[in-house]
Amino acid sequence: MKSVEIYTSPLCGFCHAAKRLLNEKGVEFAEVDVLKQPERKPEMIQRANGGRTVPQIFVGDIHVGGCDDLYALERAGKLDGLLAA
Repeated sequence: MKSVEIYTSPLCGFCHAAKRLLNEKGVEFAEVDVLKQPERKPEMIQRANGGRTVPQIFVGDIHVGGCDDLYALERAGKLDGLLAA
């Protein structure tokens, strides 16, 4: 399974929803809280091609996007394949 990294904020409902989906699927992920580690936010923005909102989700080197994008992959049946590739 590919590594998963998610940039989050504890105040973000979309972050909680994205983490909930990953947890339900049994996916381990590394979480970067940009409120606790504000020095990591420029890194997130660069990796996300200018994306400034949280969550920003990465599977391996692939930028998935945010919570809606993650759920769209799940609904399309493509998330498991992405995680396993």
